Amino acid sequence: MSSALTDLFPHPIVQAPMAGGVSVPQLAAAVAEAGGLGFLAAGYKTADGMYQEIKQLRGLTGRPFGVNLFMPQPEYADAAAVDVYAHQLAGEAAWYETELGDPDSGRDDGYDAKLAVLLDNPVPVVSFHFGVPSGEVLESLRRAGMFTLVTATTPDEALAVQRAGADAVIVQGVEAGGHQGTHRDNPETDGTGIGLLSLVAQVRETVSLPLVAAGGIMRGSQIAAALAAGASAAQLGTAFLATQESGANAVHKQALTNPLFVRTELTRAFSGRPARGLVNRFMREHGPYAPAAYPEIHHLTSPLRKKAASSGEPQGMALWAGQGHRMARDLPAGQLVEVLAAELAAASTALSAFPQGGAGR
Repeated sequence: MSSALTDLFPHPIVQAPMAGGVSVPQLAAAVAEAGGLGFLAAGYKTADGMYQEIKQLRGLTGRPFGVNLFMPQPEYADAAAVDVYAHQLAGEAAWYETELGDPDSGRDDGYDAKLAVLLDNPVPVVSFHFGVPSGEVLESLRRAGMFTLVTATTPDEALAVQRAGADAVIVQGVEAGGHQGTHRDNPETDGTGIGLLSLVAQVRETVSLPLVAAGGIMRGSQIAAALAAGASAAQLGTAFLATQESGANAVHKQALTNPLFVRTELTRAFSGRPARGLVNRFMREHGPYAPAAYPEIHHLTSPLRKKAASSGEPQGMALWAGQGHRMARDLPAGQLVEVLAAELAAASTALSAFPQGGAGR
C-alpha cells in the first residue's frame, strides 16, 4: 500500500464514516489515538457543521484523520412515485404526530461548499461515497496535501476510481451496513451485490491502486482475511457503531445484539437508496414499495426517523447495521482498536505458521 497512507496510522484499521451523528469527533479521536484512522462523516451536515467538527477533532487529537463527503446526486427521481410513497407514509406521520419532510430539500449535500472548506483547511484524508469526483477535484485535493479514497462496489467502479486519479479505493462488499456506495443507483441491480472477499480479489486484479476492504468486518481475523485477499487495510463501521464513544442512539446500539433483530436486509424504505439495516416493522411494511429516489425519500422520512429515535422506538428507526452485527462489542473505541490489532496479529501468526503447500506436503 502507498506509504503516503500507511504512514498515517500504525494499524490497518479504519473507522468508517457513518453519517447521521454516529461518527462524532470523540469517536474519531479515540480511534486515531489508538493507532487506527478515525473518520468524520460530513454527509447530511452543512459545510460549517463539518468545519466545526474538524476543529473539535483537532482539539482532541494531533493524529491524522479523514473526512467523508457524499457526491451530488443526478436528478432522475420519479416525482409521482415519491408522491405515492408520501401518501403511503401518511399513517406513520399520524402515528408519530409529525409532518413528513420536504422531498425537495436539496440534492448536492453542500458538496461545493464542503470542498471549499477542505481546500482552505486541509485534512490528511478525504473519502467519497455515491460516485467519483472529477479529476480536477481529486488533483486539487492532492495539491493541498490530502490523500483521496473513493468507494467502489464493483470492479468496473474501481476502474473508474483509478481513471479519475484517486489515491486508493474503498472496496465495499454487499455485507456492509448503511448505504451501498454504488456510483449509479440502478434498481435493476438490486440484490446483485458482491461479497467482500470475492470483490477484493476481483478488484485487486482490475486496478493497481491500494485497496481498503469494507463490509461486515467485526474481528481481527476477518481483517487478516481481507489483507490476504489483497487489501491493505480494513474499514469497520458496525463494529465502531457499538462503541462507547459512538454518537449512535442507545436504542440503535442495543438493537445490534437484541435477539428481536435476527437479520439484516438491503432496503430503500428510509432513503430511496439501497442500505443495509436490521429488519424492523418499518422496513417490512414500506420497503417493498419504496421508490428509487435518493435523497428525496431520505428527506421525506427524516422527521419520522427522528421522532422514532427520540421516542425510543426501534421499529420505526433506520437501524443501519452490517451482516456481522451480532458480533458487536460494547467497548471503548480505543480498546476495540487494540483488541482488533491483537486478533489480527494472532491470525497472521497462525497463517504464517501453516505449512506452505497445505497439509498434504
